[in-house]
Amino acid sequence: MNYFKLLCFGWASIGVISRVFMYIMGEQWRDWEMDKAYKAQKPWYINVIGLLGYAIVIFSWYNVLTLDIQYSWIISLLVTLTTVKISILLFNYDGFRKFAITTLKDKSKMMQLNVSVIILSAILIGMGLFLY
Repeated sequence: MNYFKLLCFGWASIGVISRVFMYIMGEQWRDWEMDKAYKAQKPWYINVIGLLGYAIVIFSWYNVLTLDIQYSWIISLLVTLTTVKISILLFNYDGFRKFAITTLKDKSKMMQLNVSVIILSAILIGMGLFLY
């Protein structure tokens, strides 16, 4: 399995599994996310995850340039878009928490987010199956 296929399936798995847990946990998900994952004081692991995210983006583009895999630039471009969230987490953590709290409390925004993640996950699965 090539890197880009693995990236598609891995990213889609995270999207689907997180939505399943959100459904199972219900209101407890919001508490877990804001009290444990995104505590008021920025946890140390946010920096580690952020650096890992940047490394994945760099490694993806390195593979685009060094491997001959058609359309690899598409998934690399999508992965590059995640640097927006990574950068906000690293450099404007309080702003991210405010956004997360607002989103988690608004059922309409949560529905839009969940539908978007499921659609993206389906696209990623399709890309993993048929593109790479």
